[in-house]
Amino acid sequence: MRIAVGSDERTHLTDVVVEELRKRGHELILFGPLAENDPDVDWPLTSRKVAEAVASGEADEGIVFCWTGTGASIAANKVPGVRAALCHDAETARGARIWNHANVLALSLRLTSEAVAKEILDAWFSTPFSDDEWNRQQIERIRQMEAQYAGAKPVQP
Repeated sequence: MRIAVGSDERTHLTDVVVEELRKRGHELILFGPLAENDPDVDWPLTSRKVAEAVASGEADEGIVFCWTGTGASIAANKVPGVRAALCHDAETARGARIWNHANVLALSLRLTSEAVAKEILDAWFSTPFSDDEWNRQQIERIRQMEAQYAGAKPVQP
């Protein structure tokens, strides 16, 4: 599986996750400080690159990191077709896959330990999307929302 991975900084956690993904046989597309020559190091930019790789089909799934994970998930979710989920534990990762059909995993650099990261990856990769009618309907509602707001003017803070 091709996995796009991006972070606004390279840390012990990002190195552990990248190595774990490689051990599991995944092909990686790296962004931000994880890549050799990517000048973009801010979380909105690295998260957007990961999300665009997933949305375009260049990558099957993605993983984004930032200090809390919140900003990375917000940025990734701006790309139509991406359903990024901030997961602090394996059960949340499982639910994100089943009910939300999440295709981008967001992790906190501050909060996620090495052991918990591996548990989250186990849950993420072993849990299929639910294929029942109710869940498919919810994902269709998300697609309709994306279409409704496509091209909308940004709201000023």
